[in-house]
Amino acid sequence: MRIRISHAISYEYAEPARHITQILRLTPRDHDGQHVMSWRIEPSVDGRLRASQDAHGNIVHSFYDEGPISSLSIRIDGLVETLDLAGVVRGSERVPCEVYRRDTLLTGQDDALRSFAEEAATGAGTQLSQMHALMAAVSDRMDCVEASGRRGVGAAAAFAAQKAIAQDIAHVFMACARHLGLPARYVSGYVAEAAGLPHANGAHAWAEVHVDDYGWIGFDCANGLCPIDTHVRVAVGLDYADAAPVRGSRQGGEGESLNVIVSARESEGRFANQ
Repeated sequence: MRIRISHAISYEYAEPARHITQILRLTPRDHDGQHVMSWRIEPSVDGRLRASQDAHGNIVHSFYDEGPISSLSIRIDGLVETLDLAGVVRGSERVPCEVYRRDTLLTGQDDALRSFAEEAATGAGTQLSQMHALMAAVSDRMDCVEASGRRGVGAAAAFAAQKAIAQDIAHVFMACARHLGLPARYVSGYVAEAAGLPHANGAHAWAEVHVDDYGWIGFDCANGLCPIDTHVRVAVGLDYADAAPVRGSRQGGEGESLNVIVSARESEGRFANQ
């Protein structure tokens, strides 16, 4: 599938900001399941935009401007070709998988989560079948709600509430997978509009688990399936904090208002060999 992505982030300040720093993890990499045909990040003000790579292998753009700034918009436009590999991710490994066994504040487990993970995996004979059973259990248990300004609360609190944004549903799955002894990482990205997917045409989050004999495999519990050619991977990490699309700081700029518009849609027909 060829997916056209448009992502606009706009800030307005009642009091002009004197300095703004934005850290952007908004640029995908090529791997066996996706090829970035074109990608452009365009700030509305003439600041400094510098590209680098973080410890997880994500492409990071740092944007700086000294101001005064009364408004700022960052527009991302891209075109990505994707293949349906049934969730298997190859050609993206830059960090040893053992790193992703470590729990974080957002993926910490409590007794309820540990019991849930063990119950979900009962009777599944292989690691892969355990993860599929876990995905089904999380999808049944958790109601995915739209972000709309909501912040993540972490795996344990989200699990107790039985509803959460996609970020925390990924955290729930990761916490359970790590309790069962498997490395798990967080993925931020986009999902194109597609029939049958309840959470598509926009920014999204899911998890990947390293399974013996297969390597990394994605599990999108909010949509109840392993990622297919509708999914564009952008950044990974131990949790949301490592892969957040935008993080920033400013001096001044009181009375900030934020508006985000995201679209991810099929641009052309599928590959002939699919």
